[in-house]
Amino acid sequence: MDDHSVKTPTVSSIKMWPPSKSTRLTLIDRMTNNLTTPSIFSRKYGLLTPQQAEEDSKRIEELAFASANKHFHNEPDGGGDGTSAVQIYAKESSKLMLQVIKRGPKEVESMNNNTITDTLFDLSGGVRAFIEEAEARELLKPLTDPNNSFTKIRFTNRSFGSEAAKFAVSVLSLVKDQLIEVDLSDFVAGRPEAEALEVMSMFSSALEGSKLSFLDLSDNALGEKGIRAFASLIKSQYDLEELYLMNDGISEDAAKAVRELLPSTSKMKVLHFHNNMTGDEGAVAIAEIVKQCPSLEDFRCSSTRIGSEGGVALAEALESCSNLRKLDLRDNMFGVEGGVALAKTLSVLTELTEIYMSYLNLEDEGTEAIAEALIKSAPSLQVLELAGNDITVKSTGRLADCIASKRFLWKLNLSENELKDEGSILIAKALDEGHEQLAEVDMSTNMMRRAGARALAQTVLKKYKFKLLNINGNFISEEGVEEVIDMFKDFPDKLGLLDDNDPEGEDFEDEEEEEEEEGEEDSELEAKLGGLKIKQEEEE
Repeated sequence: MDDHSVKTPTVSSIKMWPPSKSTRLTLIDRMTNNLTTPSIFSRKYGLLTPQQAEEDSKRIEELAFASANKHFHNEPDGGGDGTSAVQIYAKESSKLMLQVIKRGPKEVESMNNNTITDTLFDLSGGVRAFIEEAEARELLKPLTDPNNSFTKIRFTNRSFGSEAAKFAVSVLSLVKDQLIEVDLSDFVAGRPEAEALEVMSMFSSALEGSKLSFLDLSDNALGEKGIRAFASLIKSQYDLEELYLMNDGISEDAAKAVRELLPSTSKMKVLHFHNNMTGDEGAVAIAEIVKQCPSLEDFRCSSTRIGSEGGVALAEALESCSNLRKLDLRDNMFGVEGGVALAKTLSVLTELTEIYMSYLNLEDEGTEAIAEALIKSAPSLQVLELAGNDITVKSTGRLADCIASKRFLWKLNLSENELKDEGSILIAKALDEGHEQLAEVDMSTNMMRRAGARALAQTVLKKYKFKLLNINGNFISEEGVEEVIDMFKDFPDKLGLLDDNDPEGEDFEDEEEEEEEEGEEDSELEAKLGGLKIKQEEEE
């Protein structure tokens, strides 16, 4: 027997912060692209010029970096690996970019202290903290000025107690008639349930009757009790265009309460449920809300524990939303049945530009149905995500045909599937011609080997605007890795990490054959033993 040397894995500490210069520039490029790309927001607030977008993006990145860097250096453990700083960097960038989008292509606003000053009154900056009455009086003083012009308020990241809330609602009752946007996300964090519900009810009563176009109640662990605490506010909103109920503990009963309280409105354009425990019955209630929103342009119902029954209900409801541009249903359990229902819906949603359907258990049958539908629909599709759906080469042919037809595609995510080399090459060929806007391709964890990696690399390197190829977590040989790295030698920032690649996995087909042979032997042995079962204790 030959001796085999054992490789000892090298353990290294990877620092996430600070980001490299290239990473910071990439973020600026992405924000600039988002700010100059037509969307539901640009239709409402106006589209920035490339020069405006670039200037704003640079300023946003500087502010976000400063906030994250301050947090990193103030951490008791010296910042650790920098993960929390990266999260703040992303969160601040997203928050400030949304402010710029809603500000629109105007000249009068400027950014100070991480806030874009205009008609927005914002308490979200600074350290997350409880607010008591004395501080509330000081912080809310600008709202008491009878000549103030605030039309938007953001109280997120500050937790109001009962006494602080009493003063806050006295002020809100004075300005409610001029408000059009209210953000009360994460504004009772850490409070006992009874106090939190009391505060919610107080704010609800103070804002009842205001004519809002935007309402965000996310991150408040609402549940049915919380939804009903906001009953008077929700019931009075006939002009809502955007409603956000994310990470709110929206159960089946809570979803039914939303359906019961929310007035039917033809103006709703953005409806977001994310990270809730809605389930199938809750999804049916949400579907009934969707049916009453024919103007819907952006619908998100991700990570909500919805199965096939709820998926079918949502799919059928969305058929009436002919203006839908962005659809995000990630991380649910729709299965093949839900996928087929979605395919029928997608065939009539011609305005779609972004589709997020990762981790839905679509399998080949559901994926093929969706690909078939999209070939004839959504001609301006820019984002397609189908990660983690157990897709194999069996359905990749039709999926490749679909991708080939989407010439405006700038982001494609097919990670965590089983496309192997054959499927990866088909996708590479589909992207080869046209697709000049292509910027990101994620084909990580797909059992891909050298041939598939090489084909994808050759294709994306032809694209002038391309930013990142992720082929990590595959079975590329060491020679294949060296070849791909060499292909990207002039553009190293465009190739993602390859630290999870497993060269030894290159022989996975042989391993599968061995497992099948072992399985046949086991079956034969079981037959000889007359089906004898050995009961094993379950581990606690």
